[in-house]
Parts: sequence; C-alpha cells; structure tokens
Amino acid sequence: MDKRILLVEDEPGLVMTLTDRLEVEGYRVENRSDGEAGLEAASGGAYDLILLDVMLPRKSGFDVCRKLRQSRIETPILMLTARS
Repeated sequence: MDKRILLVEDEPGLVMTLTDRLEVEGYRVENRSDGEAGLEAASGGAYDLILLDVMLPRKSGFDVCRKLRQSRIETPILMLTARS
C-alpha cells in the first residue's frame, strides 16, 4: 500500500494507538506534536492524508488547515477533536 499519513496530535497515548493501528493496516505514519511542526511537515511533504487535532500547542488545527488551503495544498484532512 505504502500510503503516507501525517498525524498531528499532542496526546502521546493517542499518537501511539493511532500509529500502531495505521501501521498494522500498511500505512506509513509520521507524527508531529504541535501545530507549527505539523504545518511545516505538511507544507514540505507529499502525504496522502493528514490527521489533524483541533487543539494543539503553538497553532490550532483550524489555523494549520486554513494555512494549508491558502497555500493550495489539497491533501485530504481529517480533523480530530475531543470537543463537543
């Protein structure tokens, strides 16, 4: 399969669980733990999907998504949130 996923999440337990589950399914997962690092990785890498937490340190997931779309990066993004 060899599909690349960027996971931008600051909760270590969730990062470990999602990474393990996705890798078992054949995906290559790269992790970043804050919005700034996530934006930098997403802007410079060719990913098939971005899993993006809404509440991140240094830059919110909404801000990261907005910046990526303004830069014409059209990689699909799934937003993760614990918010109701």
